[in-house]
Amino acid sequence: MQCSLCRSIKTVLFFKTKKRVYYKCNNCDAICLHPDFYLDPLSEKERYDKHSDDIEDKGYQNFVSPLVKGVINNFKTTRIGLDYGCGKTAIVKQLLQRKGFTINGYDPIYFPTIDTLKFKYDFITCCEVAEHFYNPCTEFKKIHQMLLPTGKLFLKTYLYDSTIDFSTWWYKNDPTHVVFYTTKSLQFIKEAIGFNELTIFNDHIVLSK
Repeated sequence: MQCSLCRSIKTVLFFKTKKRVYYKCNNCDAICLHPDFYLDPLSEKERYDKHSDDIEDKGYQNFVSPLVKGVINNFKTTRIGLDYGCGKTAIVKQLLQRKGFTINGYDPIYFPTIDTLKFKYDFITCCEVAEHFYNPCTEFKKIHQMLLPTGKLFLKTYLYDSTIDFSTWWYKNDPTHVVFYTTKSLQFIKEAIGFNELTIFNDHIVLSK
């Protein structure tokens, strides 16, 4: 099959169950779910509707805190941002607003306001979204184009590496997760899209323009 990230056909069967089949790309190292196993839009939304929606939940706040802290540590409140794929609660957006930031929210299901994608931003947050991208390169290009010349993308997604047993990896069990990245995959994104710097922390990733 064709890799959903780099579009290479240099993919090999990586893991297979009765419900899902994954291929690994020998070019960019991404692990991709075969499109035959993508959920239909209604089933996908039903899955997202089950997510926690309590913004006051401390565990939820702690989970997104690496992105919130990343923005606070790198930008003044006079800078403007976008929470891309913000979900129904837009928790990152709300928490940054509480800190005095001006930040828009976009989500193709819950906040599909196209006008928010017409602006340029100092920073963009993308929390637990990249693994849902059907066309990752297209999405990262879109994000790159929306960033101002010194802008930063703060990204949260779990990376795969050889120390992980994919067969028991909890992160693959969400049926809406269709692509998994490795360090090599992120390097591909950096170079292919034109980001100047990639920094991988334990709990988040930063791509700088």
